[in-house]
Amino acid sequence: MGVLSASVCFFSCSPVSIGVSKFKLDLEVVIPMNRKYMFVLIPLLAVVALDIAVIAREYATEAPAGFDTPTLAQNPGSQSISNGIAQPAGDTYALDQTKFEQDHDASTGLGPVFNARACADCHQNPVSGGSSQFTEVRAGHLDEDGNFVAATVPINDGASTIANRSLINDRALLPQAQEHLPAMEDLRALRAALNTLGDGFVEAIDDNTLRNIAQRQIALTAGRIHGEAVEVPVLEAPGQSRIGRFGWKDQHSSLLSFIGDAYLNEMGVTNRLRPQDVTTIGKITPDPEDVPDHLGLADIDHFAQFIRGTKVPPRDVALAATAASQAGEAIFENIGCATCHVSAIVTAPPGTSINGGAFTVPEALGDKIIHPYGDFLLHDIGTGDGIVQNPPEDTANKLRTVPLWGLRMHPRHMHDLQSLTLEDAIERHGGEAEQERDHFRRLSPEEQQALFTFLNSL
Repeated sequence: MGVLSASVCFFSCSPVSIGVSKFKLDLEVVIPMNRKYMFVLIPLLAVVALDIAVIAREYATEAPAGFDTPTLAQNPGSQSISNGIAQPAGDTYALDQTKFEQDHDASTGLGPVFNARACADCHQNPVSGGSSQFTEVRAGHLDEDGNFVAATVPINDGASTIANRSLINDRALLPQAQEHLPAMEDLRALRAALNTLGDGFVEAIDDNTLRNIAQRQIALTAGRIHGEAVEVPVLEAPGQSRIGRFGWKDQHSSLLSFIGDAYLNEMGVTNRLRPQDVTTIGKITPDPEDVPDHLGLADIDHFAQFIRGTKVPPRDVALAATAASQAGEAIFENIGCATCHVSAIVTAPPGTSINGGAFTVPEALGDKIIHPYGDFLLHDIGTGDGIVQNPPEDTANKLRTVPLWGLRMHPRHMHDLQSLTLEDAIERHGGEAEQERDHFRRLSPEEQQALFTFLNSL
């Protein structure tokens, strides 16, 4: 087993292109250390831990990148190029994308309450699978012991309720089902729709890789930064759990779980993982509304296949090559941003069983180097919304680190899209990230602009 020296990686090697020896190496994550400022004194044990961890499988290759799933009014999916993932018998990637973009109405299971009529309504910038300007409403209140209680919403002039549900849908099939936020539900938050491009690679990250990132953050910052990895149920494998990585609260660990939950809660379409609507007022279709097609695949299977086949968001290569962007990247590392916005992670090997045994990492997703600029962990940076979606209660004011890949396609920022500039988004960082924010404030205007140039290249 050969090891790439941690001291070399700390001070001289790029997180994007790390040299490896001729020996079989075993990288799971790369976290660059500060080159210029050295704000953090690294204890010897942390150096030893990084010396073991900051190495790379010589057979790992870069994940393919590209905005290659254009949304077309005619012949949807016909110009899309997947990451090379193998298709189920009889299926095509174009068909998967067609399902992802298909509009629903009441006859196909939409509602009775919903936020969007198609997956692509919320995930489509600049191509199908991307993010969007869409936000949803979450709400609830605290009980007498200070624990979060999800909202109960009266509908049908108070004759019925939708109980114990933090999501408040904006739309309904008929007036009697329309939700309105009660005054007593005084914990309220907006949540942005998330990018799903490249999420097949995120799903393929081994649980221990995420745990190791969390432990490394503690070692590097003497516990000041301490990302939380939460164990959540795998819906398609009853009784099994895995480290969450999807959703603002890491509430799902598999793409199929994330998709099945969203199909019900965002569109009102019941499926084998979420088989019951939250209300029957206005409902005209039997459950489950998502049933297998002639290939034996339900919509949620096509959605998962589509997302697993997307490439990772590409960088603006020309901008990334500029001196300003490269200087900004060094500043990004030097002031500590990369502690949470991890620049490089390697997925599990092909053939690895994940999701409680329900999915096996395929060749197209295994042993791939990705550059998410995120850690897929929960942190308290002072912007938490008080909402708990999975225990424990300490996640109330924690949110998943925003992966910064594809950032140049975001005109608004943060979980609630309330920051209209990158500077404002950085200024909102407190809590675990307060020190990094203060480092940003001490940068010269020229250094800040270089940092923004780097971020705009992502």
